[in-house]
Amino acid sequence: MKDPRRMSKITNYIILTPILAFFVAPILWLLVTPFSSRPSLFISISTPTLNNFVRVFHNKTAINAFKNSLIISVGVVLLVTVCALFAAYVLSRHYFKGRDVLLYVLVLFSSIVTGVAAMVPIFMLNLRLGLINKELGVILTIAGGMLPTSIFILRDFFDSIPRTFEEAALVDGSSPLQVMFKIFLPLSSKGIIVVAMLVFAQSWSNFLIPFVLLRSHTKYPVSIAIYTFFTEVGVPDIGMISAYALLYTTPVIVMYFIVERKFGFSFYGGIKG
Repeated sequence: MKDPRRMSKITNYIILTPILAFFVAPILWLLVTPFSSRPSLFISISTPTLNNFVRVFHNKTAINAFKNSLIISVGVVLLVTVCALFAAYVLSRHYFKGRDVLLYVLVLFSSIVTGVAAMVPIFMLNLRLGLINKELGVILTIAGGMLPTSIFILRDFFDSIPRTFEEAALVDGSSPLQVMFKIFLPLSSKGIIVVAMLVFAQSWSNFLIPFVLLRSHTKYPVSIAIYTFFTEVGVPDIGMISAYALLYTTPVIVMYFIVERKFGFSFYGGIKG
C-alpha cells in the first residue's frame, strides 16, 4: 500500500512546479537575454556580450528617460510622504466629527476608484490647468492617486505606537514640536520609509498617467521610452528591450536591498515591520 503522505507530497510538487516555472521563467529571461548575442523571446544561452547595453547607452532618448523618471518619482515621494505623514498623524492622534467617514472615503478611493476609471476627468483637469506635457502635472496626478493609500497605511502604523511615550515626554516638559521630532518621528521611521518605498516603486513603474499627459519624447519616463525600441512596423528589438528592462528594474531592486539592510525589514507583497 502506498504511503498517503508521500503521494500527497508528489501531488503538491506536480501542482507547484508549473506555477513556480510561470513566475521564475520571466525573471530568468530578464537576467539572461540582455547578455545574449542572439536574443529572442525564449530563454536561450548563447555567447555572452554587452553589445545590447552599448546600443542602449547610445540612445539619448532612452538615457534621458531615466532622468525624467527620477524627477517624477522623487517629486511624488516627497509630496506624498510629507502630506500623508501630517494627515495620518492627525487621523491617528485626534478624534473629530466625521473622522470615521473620512477614513471610509480614503478606503473607498484607495481600493475602488482607480486611475484608469478617472483618466478622462484627470486629463481634462490637467488641460484646464495648463499641465499637459509638464512633469508637474504627472507628479500631482500620481501623488493624488497614491495619497489615500499612503495616509491609510501610515495611520494604521501610527495607531500601533503607544501614546504613553508622547504623554511621558509632555509631562517631562517637552514641547509638542520636540515630541513630534524627537519621539514620534524616530518611532515611526520604519512606517514612513515603507510608504516612501512603496510610492517610489509605484511612481517609477507608472505607465498610464505619463503616457496620457506627456506629449514630448524628451519628457518621457523609462516606462514609455521603452517603446522607442520598436520599429515603425511594430517589430521589437529584443536585445535592447531586455537590456533596457534590466536597467529599468535595477534602481528599485537596489533601493530595496539598501533599505532592508539599513532598517532590517522586508516587503512580502505588502508591508512588514
